Amino acid sequence: MTAYPHLLAPLDLGFTTLPNRVLMGSMHTGLEDGRKHFAALAAFFAERARGGVGLMVTGGFAPNIEGWAKPFAGTLATSGAARRHKEVTDAVHAEGGRIALQILHTGRYGYQPLCVAPSRLQSPISPFAPRELSARGIERQIRAFVRCAKLAREAGYDGVEVMGSEGYFINQFLVTHTNKRTDEWGGAYENRMRLPVEIVQRVREAVGPDFILIYRLSMLDLIPDGSSWDEVVTLAKAVARAGATLINTGIGWHEARIPTIATSVPRGAFAWVTKKMRDTLSAEGLTIPLVTTNRINTPEVGEQILADGCADMVSLARPLLADPDFVRKAREGRAADINTCIACNQACLDHTFKNQLASCLVNPRAGHETTLLLRPAPASKRYAVVGAGPAGLAAATALAERGHEVHLYEAAAQIGGQFNMAKKVPGKEEFSETLRYFGRRLEATGVVLHLATRADAHTLAAQRFDAVLLATGVTARDPKIPGQDGPNVLSYIDVLLHGKPVGERVAIVGAGGIGFDVAEFLVTPPGRSPTLDLHEWMAEWGVADPGAVRGGVVRAQPAAPARRVTLLQRKAGKLGKGLGKTTGWIHRAALQMKQVEMIGGVNYERITPQGLFVTYGEQRKDGQLIECDTVVLCAGQEPLRELEAPLRAAGIAVHLIGGAHEAAELDAKRAIDQGTRLAASL
Repeated sequence: MTAYPHLLAPLDLGFTTLPNRVLMGSMHTGLEDGRKHFAALAAFFAERARGGVGLMVTGGFAPNIEGWAKPFAGTLATSGAARRHKEVTDAVHAEGGRIALQILHTGRYGYQPLCVAPSRLQSPISPFAPRELSARGIERQIRAFVRCAKLAREAGYDGVEVMGSEGYFINQFLVTHTNKRTDEWGGAYENRMRLPVEIVQRVREAVGPDFILIYRLSMLDLIPDGSSWDEVVTLAKAVARAGATLINTGIGWHEARIPTIATSVPRGAFAWVTKKMRDTLSAEGLTIPLVTTNRINTPEVGEQILADGCADMVSLARPLLADPDFVRKAREGRAADINTCIACNQACLDHTFKNQLASCLVNPRAGHETTLLLRPAPASKRYAVVGAGPAGLAAATALAERGHEVHLYEAAAQIGGQFNMAKKVPGKEEFSETLRYFGRRLEATGVVLHLATRADAHTLAAQRFDAVLLATGVTARDPKIPGQDGPNVLSYIDVLLHGKPVGERVAIVGAGGIGFDVAEFLVTPPGRSPTLDLHEWMAEWGVADPGAVRGGVVRAQPAAPARRVTLLQRKAGKLGKGLGKTTGWIHRAALQMKQVEMIGGVNYERITPQGLFVTYGEQRKDGQLIECDTVVLCAGQEPLRELEAPLRAAGIAVHLIGGAHEAAELDAKRAIDQGTRLAASL
């Protein structure tokens, strides 16, 4: 018996049977974009095949140079390239896995000058205006898709996924928002949908009946003038009849201004869309397996979605970055040992959009399987780790996993450090999962945990450790504002960790990540996080039933803010510029919806019982009193290294990691990566 009978049930596709209902969804890692990375890409997928996932889909490969996401992006267009892919498919098959190649043509989203589209309309996310295709040009693109699929089969792939959603090339033909053509490829919907139907039909003819063909269908565009529900259903039926094996759910165009995969999005937030499609197709007697996607990060969520009849499979992409053994642990009844994806985007999507290799904040080995190895230590040593925040937890558990004796000292009564504040911010509740995971790892690896113990240099020296790792974190920077010692002034620690009362009108000093978090915390009524209530979240962002409104997007109706908040920073310009590349806009939009006033370029002159007095610019002109009941200081952090000097003086080897090493901005990604890499090297 299993706790997940639906999730772990096989899926019969007719010509083959998948071992379970988990699809590893496509995500671009950067390993696709160069021959030198193919060994790493093979190791990446082999580890996840070993973990038991039913079917994997690669990051997108362009069918030709016009479809490139960026210059020299991953492309499959020649037999020579197909031979190189054998390294990936052979590695996956050696582990008993199955893998499909995603064919991705970016169209006007291409960040390169050769991009093409149905009409010459520049996208808001690329500086390049696309060339409008002629009818012959469209035919060449179709042939490129077909050639790519045939080469994928030649390369040993078990199938392909035709990327028809997220606002990419095929999507651009489907809606009048981007297709202004008047020929046989534009105008009426029958013409606009010709492209995907032709591609699926001709790919099926080329690869034969015993090859998995997934079509990624945009079921909810989340843009004005997007597809109507009738159009989406019409296309679903057409691609099913044209030869698709599976239909995967796509949610939102990349230019949509609604978050779809960030941590503030409720778990399984879009399963209802797939269910709507499944019910519609079933009512018409059409049975094709449907895959649902987005924010499915635990076996329990996946199991419930399948049990409720929302879909036939669930797609997990980033959760398999976080833990390649997700399926195996679920099958073995060890779901509590899964390293849960917290949907932070910091090491995956943010890296991708900065042309860096993708990895994972909670699992820095992701994408680095060939270089970041936790091999058994040649000899066991004794290490002390001081501080049980993210850096200390990562270092302690990795050291112990390698066979060292590790003592972890934490002054507080619980592990977690800054994560204990982060998890209280509305939209960041997932951060508690990382602490749950590390708690299990401490037990499993045998780390000796000393809670509520403030380690001092004398005690550590007396223990004769081989080295001490200082993960002592940060201390709040003193902004030195006259009047900051008044009763109406709190630190972010007072607010988030200690729950001290805050007035109705608040001025926040500092608009880094912590300032934004505190603002989000203060404008949200206690116990009312939209992340925990799907209907409230949908109203907050304007997500609607696509059967009622084209594109599934309406005017947002955010709840009233709990407080009146002003967020300030010394630097001139837009607030939040240092936030994550793919999530910063979400944080800014969320605060704007809550009527948070954002002011840059200020000088903090003094705090009085009436509020915060500021001036502007280098000339300190235009003095203004920002009336408020409470001033919250979020003015940055400094490394906490008080143990370093006495330990070094005692002749003890000392390593600084996490905030103790650098406190420019609290950065759990850097902290966990640093702790893990140091532990791997000792």
